[in-house]
Amino acid sequence: MDNLHIMPAECPRPMPVQDFGSTYRDDQAPGTAPDNDVALWRVIAFSPAMVATGGLLFLIYGWFSEDGIGVVEGLLLTLICFNFFWITFTVSTVALGLWSLSRDRGQPASAPGPANGLNVALLVPIYNEVPWYVLGNARSMLEELRARGGRHRFAMFILSDTRDDQIARAEQQSIRALQAMLSPGIELYYRRRAENIDRKVGNIADWVCRWGGGYDAMLVLDADSLMTGSAITELTDALARDPGAGLIQSFPQLIGAQSVFARVQQFASGVYGAAFAEGMARWCGQEGNYWGHNAIIRTAAFASSAGLPYLRGLGGGQKLIMSHDFVEASLLRRAGWGVRFLPRIRGSYEESPQTLIDYIQRDRRWCQGNLQHLGILRAKGFRSMSRFHMLHGAIGYLLSPIWFALLVMWAVIGQGQEASVLTYFSEANPLMPTWPELTDSRHVLIIVLMYAMLLAPKFFGVAALPLTGTRFAEFGGTGRFGLSFLSELLLSILYAPILMVQQMIAVLRTVLGIQKGWTPQTRAGGQYSLRTVALCHALETVSGAALIAGMIAGLVSLWLLPIAVSLLLAIPLSMLSGLSLGTRQGWLGTREEFDVPPITRAALHYRAELRSILEGGAQVQAAE
Repeated sequence: MDNLHIMPAECPRPMPVQDFGSTYRDDQAPGTAPDNDVALWRVIAFSPAMVATGGLLFLIYGWFSEDGIGVVEGLLLTLICFNFFWITFTVSTVALGLWSLSRDRGQPASAPGPANGLNVALLVPIYNEVPWYVLGNARSMLEELRARGGRHRFAMFILSDTRDDQIARAEQQSIRALQAMLSPGIELYYRRRAENIDRKVGNIADWVCRWGGGYDAMLVLDADSLMTGSAITELTDALARDPGAGLIQSFPQLIGAQSVFARVQQFASGVYGAAFAEGMARWCGQEGNYWGHNAIIRTAAFASSAGLPYLRGLGGGQKLIMSHDFVEASLLRRAGWGVRFLPRIRGSYEESPQTLIDYIQRDRRWCQGNLQHLGILRAKGFRSMSRFHMLHGAIGYLLSPIWFALLVMWAVIGQGQEASVLTYFSEANPLMPTWPELTDSRHVLIIVLMYAMLLAPKFFGVAALPLTGTRFAEFGGTGRFGLSFLSELLLSILYAPILMVQQMIAVLRTVLGIQKGWTPQTRAGGQYSLRTVALCHALETVSGAALIAGMIAGLVSLWLLPIAVSLLLAIPLSMLSGLSLGTRQGWLGTREEFDVPPITRAALHYRAELRSILEGGAQVQAAE
């Protein structure tokens, strides 16, 4: 089969590799507009977390110091306070977002003003994806942009790194079919790389170096990304109005969920996400982050500032930076370009894994990349907020082993020194701590405090919905929304301990070097046998059984019963996660489900049309 290559004339743009050992300032960066409020927003976001953590430390220290503080007790105090700070920081970010929305309900996504027309490339890097799905989305975006018109010019590039020849053949058949169906004037290009050098990083860099000189900006999309013409135009306008912006990230909403687990994530994103995103945008200011897709980037800034070097491995070899997006945002900011987050732009969508196991597989890849960032924190010239983004991403995974350690410690403390599992150790053991007597009232206080801080962002998120112009009627009515909210709350509580254990496993796999490579995501969800599910969740099941046995023996506090039940039921809960509910059941429904956006309806139609063409062609070939 001929390798299809439909590309414009090359217009090279150099993309030098950056050096983490030296600072860099892009002479072309005009600098960012001063944001006098961002310091105040950061104080408001970080101070409550620090004060609340200090208060908890003072309270618990008083309990532990009754008989002196030992090494193990000190470690326990440290772990509790470390965890509690990150929990309260999330709460304060959501509260900040709620306050911001209440003050500036009518504030536009970006400042008004004239925007010069930009030549924008829509980049869709793909790797062994379902062709009709990707290109159905592509056509819906292109047709909507054509219908809108405007001062900007858009061209879409399908940048294939597909290794499977059969999928590549289907890709190229889809491209030919799509080009025959597109409206006049729409630009659609395709190329397949002969070698998958440096994965997605190399795929984008190849385009920048060969064709990037012909485009002012590039809007990077994922294979499951879908953006309305309005959202794309708003992002482009924002970049055109802000000459100091190197990257502007939108806030993608989850759509297309059909399984129990995916609908839980979709509902949580649609309901609680607005307040968190608003708060994050406030304290980020011009030092935001990049999530790898649904973001517009100034091509010249990216080329001059964000060329990624290799990292040195333990054996002296070179390693590719896996979670490249955080690092690219940090490099852009280091060079003097602004990195902004505009969460109020509506119409930016993506999809989520359909089953718990698919989510776990994706999470293991992300864990590998995010922990890699710990070795980049000392790079010269990075802004403190850029370092915080990378640290925050890594800590998001490191918290799970800490939670698990706290769970074990809490379990062995038992219901008091007389019943503690630790009494089986020798009294002569110098490491044996003199645990505080955790009375029922103290148990209740700690549990209530922790759960209150974990659940507070959800209630704040619900309170923020009316401030975003959203009505509960858009979720099927107040009654249906209430049922969905309680369902999401219950299912999140059930799945949280399982995810804690799985993230701990992901960290261990990364540290031990077991997690290798960066396999493509299973977008449609897999069908897994009972044996596969049981092997995946063996540790959770054993841990849950051990906790239940300890409770029956009177050695473990009954306050851990919710966690123990979740862990014990990990296998059936994982099987439940993939249960298909369809797309219009109402339960855990979001606005985009009760009132399907035109872009989604168009994408469904175009996907079905392309799929029919591909399957028809395959049947003809089989008959011949």
